Amino acid sequence: MRHGGSIVAETLQQHDVEFIFTLCGGHISPILVACREKGIRVVDVRHEATAVFAADAVSRLSPAIGVAAVTAGPGLTNTLTAVKNIQMAQVPVLLLGGATATILKGRGSLQDIDQMALLRPLTKHQVIIKRGKDIANEINKAIIIAQSGVPGPVFVELPLDLLYPQDLVRELYGLNTDGQKMSWWLEKYLQRNLNRIFAGFETAPKPVPEITCPMPVPSDMRKVSKMMYNSKRPVLLIGSQTMLNVTQVDNLAQKLASLNIPMFVSGMARGLLSKEELNIFRHQRKKALQEADLVILAGVPCDFRLGYGRQINREAEIISINRSRSDLYLNRKPTLAIQADPGSFFSSLPENKSGDRIDSDTWIDTLRERDKKRLDQIHEQSEINTDYVNPLKFFTKLNNHLKDGDILIADGGDFVATASYILRPRSNLGWLDPGPFGTLGVGAGFILGGKLTHPDATVWGIYGDGAFGYSMVEFDTFVRHNIPMIAIIGNDSGWTQIARDQVEIFKDPVATELGNTKYHEVVAALGGKGLQITDKKEIDDVLNTAKEFAATGESVAINMKIGETDFRKGSISI
Repeated sequence: MRHGGSIVAETLQQHDVEFIFTLCGGHISPILVACREKGIRVVDVRHEATAVFAADAVSRLSPAIGVAAVTAGPGLTNTLTAVKNIQMAQVPVLLLGGATATILKGRGSLQDIDQMALLRPLTKHQVIIKRGKDIANEINKAIIIAQSGVPGPVFVELPLDLLYPQDLVRELYGLNTDGQKMSWWLEKYLQRNLNRIFAGFETAPKPVPEITCPMPVPSDMRKVSKMMYNSKRPVLLIGSQTMLNVTQVDNLAQKLASLNIPMFVSGMARGLLSKEELNIFRHQRKKALQEADLVILAGVPCDFRLGYGRQINREAEIISINRSRSDLYLNRKPTLAIQADPGSFFSSLPENKSGDRIDSDTWIDTLRERDKKRLDQIHEQSEINTDYVNPLKFFTKLNNHLKDGDILIADGGDFVATASYILRPRSNLGWLDPGPFGTLGVGAGFILGGKLTHPDATVWGIYGDGAFGYSMVEFDTFVRHNIPMIAIIGNDSGWTQIARDQVEIFKDPVATELGNTKYHEVVAALGGKGLQITDKKEIDDVLNTAKEFAATGESVAINMKIGETDFRKGSISI
């Protein structure tokens, strides 16, 4: 039997949606049932935020948009942090929200709140669908808006009486009841509402509009080429926005490799560290920016991560390439501002036929020497004996266990930030972190999206013990849905990133201390495989065991007791 939920599923199918993430609720049951009938995999989780984070990961790692569906009221409010994180990270995601019946809006119905007021500041586009014939058109429109320009989340509210079959809605309205007779005016009102909802139900939707995006123009490319070739100390900063078009990432990497220019990467662009032929440096970025004569910001705004622009040499020329006009000029006016997709800009950069090359060999040698010196320092620090396991030593060893195609998921503070200095991603899209909002709790959803879109990859979740608390119960989800993965929990019984500065400044660890929780036993109780590391001698054997379990379809968590280091002392950000 065809109903509004069927139209939702058919529309998603036309956009090559393969997965929908959810936590069930009566308001959205027709959508979930119809999606499964159409072959769209329904992945139900234990918290709505996880559903939205999973949709986020699907959008980052595949050409299709990620989709989450949540029930009305608290189901929707549970997503707000995840939706804001998506907005800040500039990721296209479609959020479908259930709602009370159209005739009961504002009358005290179960879980009836003003959902639009909550989502309006967090989304690019939001709409309440009020007629069945508008379902496909409005979802199509929302998906295109989400992916156009500066990508972001969109919200579509679907009242209950639009989704269920018409005969059942008549019963819910009381129009098929033989018992108590309703007044003629009420019956007429309800019938008119029913007619409005289902009129034109089978009307074919309008053609799907095209995705639009600001694209580079040849004149801007020529200007950038000239500025690069005239510079002696150029630096290219590559951010997540550069990686939005996942089908073009391989071509992007090839074009970047042809440039004789030093690069630093952040966010999703950290996956480019998998390409050893690129001149990517990991350390002493601030010093490089202070000495550079040209800084190219590819999808990178001058926010707190660049000291609001103060980290860049005041005398340097700045080229900013960004989809967002406001980000182009944030905190520091560039010499050349180009509103365009930065990935497309570098992918389309014409080959240099004149034979000239960027004369930056001496500059690159200087940066390489600094990078090596910092790596040597990290190696020395990794050899320091600590209680339990030195986290630097662990990540040095973990690097040797990663293979091409693996995906690294980052969810945490101190432990994860330490990992970012050492781990080398093994694919162009092989690193996911929350982005500039710094949200904890992304791990489980990102793991789901990562493994579902890349089923042959080994997905590693790198967790602080504090952040793991958000994901722990989702091992039930991993087990139920046969999601093999490996979570590594850096367990130092505390919120260490906060404690580092709080204890030194205020001499009080209040609210930063956690218990010595046996996370591996909790995971085992949820149906996964729990392992433990307490000494560096155990690292290789336990990692090998974890990989064997994951290869046979098991969901694995390694609870690793880590010792205290001064590696990230003074890392507070404001």
